[in-house]
Amino acid sequence: MSAASWASLQEAAGPVSRETFERLVEFETVFQKWNRRINLAAQSTQDDVWRRHILDSAQLARIKPEAKRWVDLGSGGGFPGLVLAFLLAERDGASIDLVESNRKKASFLQAVVGQFNLPARVVARRIDDAYPFVSTPQIVTARALASLPVLLELSAPWLTAGARGLFHKGRD
Repeated sequence: MSAASWASLQEAAGPVSRETFERLVEFETVFQKWNRRINLAAQSTQDDVWRRHILDSAQLARIKPEAKRWVDLGSGGGFPGLVLAFLLAERDGASIDLVESNRKKASFLQAVVGQFNLPARVVARRIDDAYPFVSTPQIVTARALASLPVLLELSAPWLTAGARGLFHKGRD
């Protein structure tokens, strides 16, 4: 990866160390290997993981830089949850819970958390059963999970407890 890629990451997420950038580059390679085996993201995005997934996810860190406790619902291939975990590793005491019910995807998430020693915990449960197992977050995230009304319903236990929602939504 180039200096331009590092600059694009900092533009998306705010200040990011060279070490974190290099770890995210390594994560991209790990993601692509797993994606070929268990379909973590659409194959049509395989050639542009950095821009379509990593940078898109990283922008959330800039929106709430002071937040320490996060939860990502339907973490799937790790976007935005794992990307946020890499970025949160630079913040003392920050962490994220990754909620994913699919066993293969939860295994991927756990493998990455372990390999990179990320401040993240995989909660391998359905979202509607996860509330008692998730530490009280300040921020709830989700990307490509459900329509906004359904997403608000799924995240309601955390939102009504005071968390803020940062949800990636497309044009639809």
